[in-house]
Amino acid sequence: MTRLFVAILFCMATCHVAHSQRQHLRRTTFQTDTVMVHDPVMAYEDSTYYLYATGMGIQQMTSRDRKTWTVKAEPVMTVIPQWTHDSVPGFRHHVWAPDVIRWHGRWWLAYSCSTFGKNGSAIGLLSSRSLASGMWYDEGCIVASREERDNWNAIDPNFVIDDDDRPWLVWGSFWDGIQLAPLDSTMHMAKGIKPRTIARRYHPNSLRGRNGQNADATSLPKNPTSEYAGPNAIEAPFILKHGGYYYLFVSWDYCCRGAQSNYRVAVGRSRTVDGPYLDRDGRPMTEGGGTLFLEGDKKEYEAAGHCAAYDLPSGETIFICHGYSTNLKGASVLVQRKVIWTADGWPAI
Repeated sequence: MTRLFVAILFCMATCHVAHSQRQHLRRTTFQTDTVMVHDPVMAYEDSTYYLYATGMGIQQMTSRDRKTWTVKAEPVMTVIPQWTHDSVPGFRHHVWAPDVIRWHGRWWLAYSCSTFGKNGSAIGLLSSRSLASGMWYDEGCIVASREERDNWNAIDPNFVIDDDDRPWLVWGSFWDGIQLAPLDSTMHMAKGIKPRTIARRYHPNSLRGRNGQNADATSLPKNPTSEYAGPNAIEAPFILKHGGYYYLFVSWDYCCRGAQSNYRVAVGRSRTVDGPYLDRDGRPMTEGGGTLFLEGDKKEYEAAGHCAAYDLPSGETIFICHGYSTNLKGASVLVQRKVIWTADGWPAI
């Protein structure tokens, strides 16, 4: 009887926590053609486009034409797994920068748990048989970073599948730059796997220390957003496999400052998923290389970044990101552009 009573109390407490989180994350479903969004990624299933983005529990919306979007009342994660709070001090409900991919008959969604400007972070994993069902299962942690231990930051994940049908994860924000590691058949990193750096904002000789601090205070700009992350302002990687190359898109400089943001997107490419990635002039992205792909025009957008790119079944390649709207005083909105491919195989808007 005592055990039964304890079990009932535990169930009541758990249900109360879940209900409280749902109340905290509740939204109203509505339709719009001007999507307020940050860090968007896209998926396609049964004639419907699904958009996922940073938000309380991960923002989600759907569309049939990529013009009018239905913003869902419920987030992806109505209950945030307890392990995320245990792993990342200060993290609560605001889930960053998801990525989603279909592989081996299942949808996989990675997401970021962090606090702004610090690298005590974790990348979590969800799985689902169907996007339409809205049923996602907690698959735990893919990778975590620790302050004073790791010179990289476990946020901004992106899945990529190589030519041998092997999954990889690319991620990173500031510190030593963009990281890459292979995954196993469960979409986790096998024990003993260590990531490798595949892109930096600056040549590594320009940086020093575990926090990427200035080697010469006059040679690199000061980070206006974090005293911890240093000036290596590169993040939000996305790899698109197209026409025999892997294209690595990255965001340079600073997001999340409204109209003061100066985010922009650069690109490089490689014949193999693990690099080396070179820009159009042949400069390695590990040494600060990157060909500018998109930046704010100061008319429609002050800045733009944190992108994704997809080859659609129609043969069209689309590029999406968030842009800081000039007309909306720096509000972050969805940007969609068609990609054209040059004669020498480089993407352009």
